[in-house]
Amino acid sequence: MGMIERSLLACLAACALPAALAQPAAPAARGELLYSTHCIACHSREVHWRQKKLATDWASLAAQVRRWAGNAGLGWSDDEIADVARYLNAVHYRFAAPSVTGSGGDASARSIAQAD
Repeated sequence: MGMIERSLLACLAACALPAALAQPAAPAARGELLYSTHCIACHSREVHWRQKKLATDWASLAAQVRRWAGNAGLGWSDDEIADVARYLNAVHYRFAAPSVTGSGGDASARSIAQAD
C-alpha cells in the first residue's frame, strides 16, 4: 500500500469515526437526558411522590409529559414524549405500560405518547 492509499484510508477513517459516534441515544438514555435538561429545574423527585400527583397510570403519565412539554414550548416529537414518559415510569412510577422496544417513529411509540 502506497503513501497516497494510506493517507486516503486514514482520512476516510477519521471522517467515519464522528458519524459512528453520533448515533441517536437509546430511548431510556434520551428520556433521561431530555428530562434532566428541560424538566428537573422545576420537577424535583418530590413532585413524583406527592400525595396529589396527577399521573395515576400510564396514560395519565404520558398525557402529563405531553402537557408540560407543550407548556414549556419544547416542541418535542411523539418519540421524545414517549421516551421521557418511559424514563419517568421506570424511575418513579412503574405503571403497566405498552411494550415498545425503541423509538424511531413507529405507530406504537406515537400511540403511547398521544395517550391523553
